[in-house]
Amino acid sequence: MKVRFLDERIAYTGAQLRSGWVAEASGLSGEAAVCFLGPCEVAREHMVDLVDLKAGARISSPEMLHLIVEHPGLDLSHITTRQRLLMAVAGELLNAQLGEPLINRDGDDLYLRGLKLSVSVATVSPSSGLIHSGFNVKGAGAPVPAVGLEELGVRPREFGESLLAAYAREVEGMSYAASQVKRVQ
Repeated sequence: MKVRFLDERIAYTGAQLRSGWVAEASGLSGEAAVCFLGPCEVAREHMVDLVDLKAGARISSPEMLHLIVEHPGLDLSHITTRQRLLMAVAGELLNAQLGEPLINRDGDDLYLRGLKLSVSVATVSPSSGLIHSGFNVKGAGAPVPAVGLEELGVRPREFGESLLAAYAREVEGMSYAASQVKRVQ
């Protein structure tokens, strides 16, 4: 799996959650993930979470660390499993950095004492499974009670680079583990 932190600030609108965007933005093709900093304001026409759409939710933050992951060929069940893995790895990394288990995961979101730290969604296109995960840099300005990486003393870029590397290791480790098992009849 190829990963890259993009130096360009990008405003995430939801339009980036599509096949080929990772390759266009980074030059990475196949299984790939990118990370970048920028504001978040998901336009209603780009919302894919049906619960958020029905509730009229606003997905926004003045500054987030964004990850976009593309896994060619994965169906919705598999990409949502990968999304949960990504968020579990993020929680483990944060708790290790904080030195205690302060961050907890509820489904595909991370929280600190009831304050929301992240947003995440998984979907599919005709050719790929796609994930967007965003982590507040600061909690102020979010439409719900929130906390940010900076309030935790976490440097967004360093965390993003660590998360990309850790997730790639997990994906590669799963492929290796699958190659080491004998099939049964």
